[in-house]
Amino acid sequence: MSAHVFSFADLHLHALPSGGLFIPDHKTLVVSDLHFGKSDRIARRSGTLIPPYENTETLQKLDNDIAAHMPTSVICLGDSFDDLAGADALDDTHRATLTRLQAGRQWIWIEGNHDPGPVDLGGTHMAEVTIGTVAFRHIASLDTPEVSGHYHPKLALAGAGRARACFIYDKTRLILPAYGTYTGGLSAHHPDLRSLFAPHAIAVMTGRKAIPVPLKR
Repeated sequence: MSAHVFSFADLHLHALPSGGLFIPDHKTLVVSDLHFGKSDRIARRSGTLIPPYENTETLQKLDNDIAAHMPTSVICLGDSFDDLAGADALDDTHRATLTRLQAGRQWIWIEGNHDPGPVDLGGTHMAEVTIGTVAFRHIASLDTPEVSGHYHPKLALAGAGRARACFIYDKTRLILPAYGTYTGGLSAHHPDLRSLFAPHAIAVMTGRKAIPVPLKR
């Protein structure tokens, strides 16, 4: 199996190589920080043009995960759009893909700091949602157990080349990597991230296979 399988609170979870999180017992796929429309926002605000491939590549990855796991629910854990104008800028092809992926399943848009309002793209807009005893929200809070995103954690192993997006978890908190194509990242060892976790926290590297490694202080 290419996923990392682990227990968290009262949930049985699969950390996927793509950066998605699958909850088999609830047939739910969770993804965070898609950041659709990032190239559009950069062009609007700075005039800098970068290749506008992020929407297509991110949707293709999401399509692959949905096809592989056939979830009945999908939770997008905030910052699904780089800003609210980015949702309006989606072209008809991308809108059609989203409509197809949403068909026949519950789709929840969790509000993030980049996209605090509802979008006209189907699904349900919520501040957070709970499965079992676990809250799913965009930014980590004092209320645990929780699953969140926001920080875009990344980790580089000695001698292993560039940093990879990663999950981080301990017994009470799990932070997902950014799922979107054009997303930067914060080192898993950064004090703002490391202070959220117990000393025994685990990082799960994404890539061809989800690989767990101890996250030592």
